[in-house]
Amino acid sequence: MTGMLNGRPVAFLAALGRPVLELLAAIGRVALFAMVAVSHIFRPPFYWREFGQAVMQIGWFSLPVVGMTAIFTGGALALQIYAGGNRFGAEAVVPQIVAIGMARELGPVLGGLMVAARVASSIAAEIGTMKVTEQIDALTTLSTDPMKYLTVPRLLAAVLTLPVLVAVGDSIGIMGGWLVGVTRLDFNSATYIRNTVDFLQVWDIGSGLVKGAAFGFIVALMGCWHGMNSGRGAQGVGAATKSAVVSASVLILAANYLLTEAFFSA
Repeated sequence: MTGMLNGRPVAFLAALGRPVLELLAAIGRVALFAMVAVSHIFRPPFYWREFGQAVMQIGWFSLPVVGMTAIFTGGALALQIYAGGNRFGAEAVVPQIVAIGMARELGPVLGGLMVAARVASSIAAEIGTMKVTEQIDALTTLSTDPMKYLTVPRLLAAVLTLPVLVAVGDSIGIMGGWLVGVTRLDFNSATYIRNTVDFLQVWDIGSGLVKGAAFGFIVALMGCWHGMNSGRGAQGVGAATKSAVVSASVLILAANYLLTEAFFSA
């Protein structure tokens, strides 16, 4: 009886510690995967065709969803700031807050989440299917490193294209705020634009672009990692796709907080 009672705390601690150890092990595996992928960027050969296709898939084809998200976000942000500022007689700050909100936070974060939903799932499904159909084994047989052929071009393309998408999204989002401000809130167009330009600083825009590069790395890394480690069969590929989107989205939000703390903490 005493042995059973003494064993219960041990069993409880074991049950509590097991998922923690599994989480730490998973973080370690992803970190090693990322380190290997980054090290391969600086070593030949480099597959330019795969890189070009990844740029089109991640960057060009993501422009519509990023643009639509940004313009409606900018418009809604203008309405909300006007409604809140109206309580304190501060309606005039709408252009400034829309600009800084889009450039620092909403542009990078929403752009990263939209690309994560679209691209991380696509990469995981593509690479997972290649694993299931043994195409990755065929690459190894042909003396082609799957890391260099599949992961490195996508990582590099995401890191380079996400800042461009963020810049475009920021511009469209600010334009959405301007449209709402001029057509719905009776702002003078020239005054709205002048307040926006005068208020924004270089680092407001630069911080968002840095965030975009970090989010692009996260999106491609999660897509490639889950694709490379997907289970067998259609169910395994589906699980890898879902896990890639969820993990990329959570990491983007976590990284956004850490970067904001690093860039703008007092």
